[in-house]
Amino acid sequence: MAPAPGPLSTLVSGLDHPEGVCSAPDGHVYATGERGQVYRVDLAAKSFTEFASTGGFGLGLAADADSNLYVCDMGVKAIVRVRPDGSSDVYSRGAPGEEFTVPNYPVFDAAGNLYVSNSGTWDGGNGSVQRIAPGGSAVVWSRAAAGFTNGMALSPDGRFLYVVESNPPLISRIAIAADGTAGAYEVVAALPRVVPDGIAFDTDGRLYVACFTPDRIYRIAPGGEPEVLFDDWVRILLNAPTNLCFAGPDLDRLVVASLGGWDLSVADVGARGAPLQTPRMEV
Repeated sequence: MAPAPGPLSTLVSGLDHPEGVCSAPDGHVYATGERGQVYRVDLAAKSFTEFASTGGFGLGLAADADSNLYVCDMGVKAIVRVRPDGSSDVYSRGAPGEEFTVPNYPVFDAAGNLYVSNSGTWDGGNGSVQRIAPGGSAVVWSRAAAGFTNGMALSPDGRFLYVVESNPPLISRIAIAADGTAGAYEVVAALPRVVPDGIAFDTDGRLYVACFTPDRIYRIAPGGEPEVLFDDWVRILLNAPTNLCFAGPDLDRLVVASLGGWDLSVADVGARGAPLQTPRMEV
């Protein structure tokens, strides 16, 4: 039986409509804002600083071993690399001839390949996943998960890339073949009448899903049905939640970003997050 979650509470307040959130090897939580802000959050002190800007509108982000951040920016239409000192550069604009239009969420594998969802148009069924090799060379990796391709996560065993398709609302996964190419596609869970956005795994393989609407977090056990973990119909602690991550020294705190408001929320859900791949990259 899955553990009962503790209550949600406000971690920090005053961010500019945070969309993306991730934890990094330096122990901090990082988040993005709608005017390109990049925030560094101290989980213990419940404080934050704005230390960098991507220049556009930051969506999802991922960290490498040195806590450099790789930010999907839909205004710049690129992956912007942000260093710990706040300096930044464009890491990739996408595959030649198919540059990013809405780069939405990035996920590293152990070899330093960065998988990026390129959402496409809301009802066009034209989203895709690109893969950026270390150094910035990108290819279109898969077009299978095409329904406004959104948040993503590697399975804890590294065999599958799980993908949020916001329209139609479902969670799918794509097998990663031994040679790194995209394998079979399958639907994992349908989520009718909601708009799923971001996902994260715990160490037991349970999947946590943030829904942009309604203001809800689901938890899905392997082979199980979605259960409502948090539901905030008054939009106090969840206000159009988008991305979520596990943070803290033991990865035992679930942190949620809400695009509709100004806060990050946090809860103890009685589980530890599956460690993310944070490869050492050449900068």
